[in-house]
Parts: sequence; structure tokens; C-alpha cells
Amino acid sequence: MKVAIYSRGLDHEQEAPLLILLEELAKHKISVLMYRTLLTAYNLPIPLLENVTPFDGYGDLDSQIDCFITLGGDGTILDATTIVREKMIPLLGINFGRLGFLANISKDELSLAVDAIVNHTFISDKRSLIHLDSNIDLFEDSPFALNEFAIHKRDTAPMIKIHTYLNGEFLNTFWADGLIVATPTGSTGYSLSCTGPIVFPDSRNFVITPVAPHNLNVRSIVVADSSIISFEIESRSDQFICALDARREIVDKNIQLAVRREVFDANLIKLNENSFLSTLREKLTWGMDKRN
Repeated sequence: MKVAIYSRGLDHEQEAPLLILLEELAKHKISVLMYRTLLTAYNLPIPLLENVTPFDGYGDLDSQIDCFITLGGDGTILDATTIVREKMIPLLGINFGRLGFLANISKDELSLAVDAIVNHTFISDKRSLIHLDSNIDLFEDSPFALNEFAIHKRDTAPMIKIHTYLNGEFLNTFWADGLIVATPTGSTGYSLSCTGPIVFPDSRNFVITPVAPHNLNVRSIVVADSSIISFEIESRSDQFICALDARREIVDKNIQLAVRREVFDANLIKLNENSFLSTLREKLTWGMDKRN
């Protein structure tokens, strides 16, 4: 059995959980690929490194990897999807962050997580991705996102006009600071903070949410993820910002952009049957009002 371990970078006080994870994996004689930056960040005990090999990215991953473990928060999971790409290696998120909608396994559950990997008792949760098409190359080899695609005006620019089309038919012109097209997974992220609705992970939808719209009667709209959504940008500035999750590129306003559902999914691991509703109640503290 083989697993990969990835992190953007941990604080020194988080070294202890990493050691526990490596010890648990060593007990089961599991081979480990560890992200090189993470591997060199700590002076790990030599006995724990016997079955550890560094990796640098997508090209070092193969079909023999049973699980891709991330140490961090939800942002680390978003990074991991761009490393795993279409290989659909199951992603297991250990929460070193705060909210943890996606990385929902606590550091106290490391032993349980390893046992689940070894015994294949985990639950796979398929999540759709959003793909960006454009007339110039953007975002290198990863023009997709787990949470959302977004268009933003630049900091010094006035609001922009985003002419939006659904399967070639004109939908609306959004006068706004930007526009978000979120996946069901992303509906609990940036889109939610802009008053977008929450949709269930298996709903097969996109959520189109304006950012600070000029017209008060403009609200979010939910469309089928079989749709192709295209855009034309009008702005006094020559450039605007195009984003996939936390990755951003500054592009010319004459660029041609369209989004659609990606042909592959992200494969997230859960340790139990916790429903999406229970996750919402826990993470958004629903029902926690003292009056209840």
C-alpha cells in the first residue's frame, strides 16, 4: 500500500501530529510519498524515513497510490485537486485549519484515519469540478477548480459589466465588482459570503452569484451544471482578474471565457456517514442559539 502526504507548510507546533501520522503508517508498513517542501521542513527521525520518498507534483504520482493525505485546511484540499487532477486519487483531509468543511478529520483521529485507509472502510464522496475554457492559455495544466470560478475588477478599477450567456443565450448583464460561478462544494464558500444559496453536493448545479451588484434586484441564480456559461467583459480598465479558487490571473478585457463542468471529479474521503446537513449544523453552528 502507498499513500502521499501533502501540506502547504505546517507550524513547528504541528510537527507532533505529523510524527504520529508517520508512526501509524509505519506500523502498517505503508510506503509514503511526502511533498518535498514538507519533508525538508522538519528534522524527522531517520527510522520513520525508511519508507518515505519525496515527490514534487503531479508527475510523481502513479496509479498505485491508494490515498492522498492533506495536512491543513480546506485551502490545502483545493491545492491537492490541482496536483491529483484526473487521476482521482482519494483525498483525505486532516484539519489543521479552522472551519474545515472539506478537511473534516481532526488531528485526534489520525489512528482511525489510517485504519480506515488500510481496511478500506472509508466512504468516497465524489465532488464535481468547474472547468475554464478560454482563447488563451490560463492556469497552466490545471484550468479547473473545486469551489468556484470568479471574475473580479482590479483594485483601482470601477465596477465592471459582465455580459453572461447560458448555452449561448443571453442571461443578464451584471453591473458589479465581480461574478462567481460556484460548484455545489463552493456554495458554502465565497458564494455564500456574497449571499448565495447553499446547494447539496450531489445537486448537479452551478450557482451564479454577483459580487456587490449595482442593481439591488439582482440575486444569485442556480443553473444545471450541464450548462455552458460564457462571458463578455466591459470595463473602463483594460484588464480584470480571473480566478479559480485561490489562483488568480490578470487578463485582458477582450479575452473569451466560458465555464462548464469538468469531465472528472474530485474524490474526497469521509470516515463515517455524517450527512451534509450535520456538517452544516456543526460548521455553521445552526441550532446553537441559546434561545433553543
